[in-house]
Amino acid sequence: MKVGVPKEIKVHEYRVGLTPGAVREYVAAGHSVMIETNAGAGIGATDDDYRNAGGTILTSAAEVFASSEMIVKVKEPQPSEWCQLRENQILFTYLHLAPDLDQAKGLLKSGCTAIAYETVTDAHGGLPLLAPMSEVAGRLAIEAAGSALKRSAGGRGLLIGGVPGVQPARIVVIGGGVVGTHAARMAVGLGAEVTIIDRSILRLRELDELFEGRVRTRFSTLDSVEEEVFAADVVIGAVLVPGASAPKLVRRSILSSMRKRAVLVDVAIDQGGCFETSHPTTHAEPTYEVDGIIHYCVANMPGAVPLTSSQALNNATLPFGLALANKGFSAVLENPHLRAGLNVHRGRLTYKAVAESLGLPFSPIEQAAA
Repeated sequence: MKVGVPKEIKVHEYRVGLTPGAVREYVAAGHSVMIETNAGAGIGATDDDYRNAGGTILTSAAEVFASSEMIVKVKEPQPSEWCQLRENQILFTYLHLAPDLDQAKGLLKSGCTAIAYETVTDAHGGLPLLAPMSEVAGRLAIEAAGSALKRSAGGRGLLIGGVPGVQPARIVVIGGGVVGTHAARMAVGLGAEVTIIDRSILRLRELDELFEGRVRTRFSTLDSVEEEVFAADVVIGAVLVPGASAPKLVRRSILSSMRKRAVLVDVAIDQGGCFETSHPTTHAEPTYEVDGIIHYCVANMPGAVPLTSSQALNNATLPFGLALANKGFSAVLENPHLRAGLNVHRGRLTYKAVAESLGLPFSPIEQAAA
């Protein structure tokens, strides 16, 4: 199969769909890989690195899209990209369609087959292609919070870990999944006072054992969320409903009762955000203020550490990408985990949660593939 890797064009996005090492694996499996020039510059990979791995360098994204049967990216396609997609072409990338009607319409119009990293599953019921970026984002969330808490950034002027004789920051993590766990791990390591809120008693038990009493765990109710948020210096939004829009767990009315210049970090912003006052920001302008509360809502947080992120992502996506390259759409029909990743096929939405979030018709894969 002819596999294409365009350069990412989202603001301050430095990751790359395939590293030179991954390209070598595709080439060894008998596939041709075409890479847009300088696509790997953000991770320090030169065009010669890709040539040495067996790839072919093309001078523009247009050439990559036109000559490839499968496009491998990191972030969702931008308007200038989705208009270049075509029927029978496979797109393999993060999509996060639930809050993005324009992108969904663009993909539907193109007729392409779009498989979303974030909804591909594994035998354990996990989301293996979302997990590595969730790990990175969870850890970065605490770094982002620490920066936003500085008075020069508009925050409370608080050091997360405090110092002897001075109370550390109170950090509340809403959601005990991969993002929440890694955020809590970083926060505990810095000496913060950490509370994790989750709806699963089983998960709370697991977290209690994992952290050996170093974090507080609370079952998620309206009362518990409000109590913790009101007392927090930092709130990390780490809630995930696979494929669907994130629930709004912190309403604007709550902000007035929070500590002034506290920080909200919305890691769920790719799925619409779990704070009512959230809207996507970029690494260029990561924060804004609403009712005296600092919001950090960067939609591609792992893009800040592209070398780590690209390597971790490629480790996870490689087996699935090779399966698609080897068998094309047949791999989706044969592999239940890739089937779960299928969001769009030949002008139809094939992921129910996305269709419901967007208010568009849903087509089961059997119907869409007929």
